[in-house]
Amino acid sequence: MGSDLFTARLKRAQAATAEAGLDALLITPGPDLRYLTGYVAKPLERLTCLVLPADADPVLIVPFLERAAAEAAGVGELGLEIADWQETDDPIALVRQLLPASTKVYGLDDHMWAEKVLRLRAGIPGVEQALAGGVLRELRIRKTPEEVQALRDAGAAIDRVHARIAEWLRPGRTEAEVGRDIGDAIVAEGHVRADFIIVGSGPNGASPHHDVSDRVIQPGDPVVVDIGGTTEAGYCSDETRTYAVGEPDAEFRRYYEVLLEAQMAACDAVRPGVECQEIDRVARRVITDAGYGEYFIHRTGHGIGMEGHEHPYIVEGNTEVLEPGMAFSIEPGIYLPGRHGARIEDIVVCTDTGGERVNLTPRELIVLPG
Repeated sequence: MGSDLFTARLKRAQAATAEAGLDALLITPGPDLRYLTGYVAKPLERLTCLVLPADADPVLIVPFLERAAAEAAGVGELGLEIADWQETDDPIALVRQLLPASTKVYGLDDHMWAEKVLRLRAGIPGVEQALAGGVLRELRIRKTPEEVQALRDAGAAIDRVHARIAEWLRPGRTEAEVGRDIGDAIVAEGHVRADFIIVGSGPNGASPHHDVSDRVIQPGDPVVVDIGGTTEAGYCSDETRTYAVGEPDAEFRRYYEVLLEAQMAACDAVRPGVECQEIDRVARRVITDAGYGEYFIHRTGHGIGMEGHEHPYIVEGNTEVLEPGMAFSIEPGIYLPGRHGARIEDIVVCTDTGGERVNLTPRELIVLPG
């Protein structure tokens, strides 16, 4: 993604800031700063902050010792001024100086550390603080063709990891041992880091946010494998498949088929103009009608992009209408406490005519040697 893309994003953000009635945005290290500038800044006690006025040139404030990193990241190619500060300087005073004199309210990125929020409040008195998330959300929620391709690349990379699960998942190994192998493969197959690894075997599969443990995988265990990472381009992957190590019990087989029907129906329901909550309802209706509704205990999905969880959220009560470019997970699950569980998750992008799955590994139950 070239400098022209980030320059355009900065201009769009300025226009959106003015439209929202804010005089400026203050953006510290995190996904919003990377989205706007391409700079993956370190979150430090020293202040790094993009000052983005609605009607004046933006400036990136950095500690002097981080200036070289900002320049190496290509910030200067955006025509973006870099203002550095020394150890004995007051960076909050520099922010105050760079804000337009007429500033009455500025927006703070949603991930800003509370310590910096309070220092800005004390150092810039008489000016109202607001959240910038509502402004940037509208820019980030609809992915451009370049972003959709980045999500496809991330999806293909995590697909390649799932395609190798049989190398590691077998009886006698612990979840943690399997998880370490998966983590290595996430990086080897195209990510710069693994963001999370869930290997939930047997009863641990009934906990949707289980991590890994020292539990030894047993013959006949269903195993929920939910994994994801971040690529060099800064976009996230997230995919869940459920495996059986040997033949599982009949009850698991029965509800896995229900889950597969629900997940496929929800994916097929994606198209522009459909409310987010309707996708949740489609999946939940299938599971409830089959008698497992009480065991589907979380929302159907979450948005994804430069963050693993972002807008839009696929959940009851969210009446937001799907639009082309919106990207999100569809991941219904059924969890029987103390016994086992299952989840199937794909990332789906809303297109002009429907939905495109970026995860293409089989969704049917894969039975590995037990």
